[in-house]
Amino acid sequence: MFSRRIMMLVGVGFFIAVALTVIAMSSRENLPAGGVERLSITLTSPFQLVASRIIGFTESVWQTYFSCVHAMEENQTLRRQLLKARHTANRCNELELENARLKKFVNFQSSVPAAYVAAQVIARDPSPWFKTIMIDKGEKDGLIKGLPVLVSEGIVGQIIKVSGSFSRVLLVTDRNSSVDALIQETRVRGMVKGNNQDTCSFVYTLRKDEVQPGQVIVSSGLDQVFPKGLIIGAVLDVQKNHSQLFQDITIKTAVDFDRLEEVLIYKNAD
Repeated sequence: MFSRRIMMLVGVGFFIAVALTVIAMSSRENLPAGGVERLSITLTSPFQLVASRIIGFTESVWQTYFSCVHAMEENQTLRRQLLKARHTANRCNELELENARLKKFVNFQSSVPAAYVAAQVIARDPSPWFKTIMIDKGEKDGLIKGLPVLVSEGIVGQIIKVSGSFSRVLLVTDRNSSVDALIQETRVRGMVKGNNQDTCSFVYTLRKDEVQPGQVIVSSGLDQVFPKGLIIGAVLDVQKNHSQLFQDITIKTAVDFDRLEEVLIYKNAD
């Protein structure tokens, strides 16, 4: 009895022989199609159709595979280019923002006759009990303890410690900070005290003095640390207690300390 493998080989051989016969007979255009030719065409046509479709499908799958591979490679290339473009755009944005901040510093320095040292903020005190920052300038840059630190928006604080290349700045929001100040519109006197929060208090203002939210608080210059007329903040809230001699006044600082990146150290007014 014949094995299945032999039967398959015989079938394939028969199919090839019939296909070659049909091709040879169809090439003779001058001979009419006889009964044998019609029979062979009838027998082989379905097989030829199936073979043609299989070949077409295989070719389509092959082309699709290579197209997918090419698309993946192109996608990876485009992703790398996109990341590089985003990095470049982000760097340009940072430079543009830094340029805008430095322009404010230049305009501020030209408006006030004094010598300044520009510095970058390199660290912040993580402790909730202290409000200080570290800057990248120190004794070698001519800085000493007690110098005021500013930005174009207003007062930042004053230097409390100095080393060769670094200095620590006590912010006006620290509870140990105090600045002699007055209300710009009415010249009402008081003292700006830090409270270790995002706001400060304007203390020692008599209950009889008229203070309104929105009024600007500036340095008076009487503490011999901060020059006169520098902005500290604006009145946020006013509370008058008839049993107290002074008002409870809350100030919103002009400087956003969470976004502080560069500062100016006021050296002298010569």
